[in-house]
Amino acid sequence: MTTVVELEKVSRIVPKRFRAEDFRKMTEVGILPEESGWEIIDGYLIDKISIGSKHAGTVKKLNRKLSLIVADKAIISVQDPIHIDEYNEPEPDIALLAPRGDFYAESHPTPKEVLLLIEVSDSTIEYDRDIKKTLYAEAGIAEFWLVNLKENTVERYSSPKNGNYRLAEILESGETIKAGTIENLELKIEEILGL
Repeated sequence: MTTVVELEKVSRIVPKRFRAEDFRKMTEVGILPEESGWEIIDGYLIDKISIGSKHAGTVKKLNRKLSLIVADKAIISVQDPIHIDEYNEPEPDIALLAPRGDFYAESHPTPKEVLLLIEVSDSTIEYDRDIKKTLYAEAGIAEFWLVNLKENTVERYSSPKNGNYRLAEILESGETIKAGTIENLELKIEEILGL
């Protein structure tokens, strides 16, 4: 038996956008487990893809190398939230933050406190390059590095203006990346990629 349904009478399903505050409350009361791997982008809960060993190893290596270089110039945050606005609280792989006495225990860092964000990417390169890079530029985050494990490159974006990064460069093995936001922060690309 065939049933005919008039389309204009079918209600549309509209996804609910959440505020970062709602997301935190859901975690606090146990609706979402703390270790769930979610982040909130444009008001939507995004289930982060599980991290492979190459990705995890690259993050650990970067964390160690950055710790030796930046010392007291920045606080290194690994896969912790950055509060951009009420609908956006991404969790980048690494954030270098302006020093703050409470080490951000009182509140998550905001874009003004972010010196450099780093995303390590293999299976999510398009998402990181299109969605997250745009989000970071719109928020005015001064500098963003995208470690592309598939292409063995590091993309450096800086000078955000009107929702875009005005400067972009792609660096390969044999080249050195230099941060524009932290004095004396430079790394050889092969050090980052383990080549």
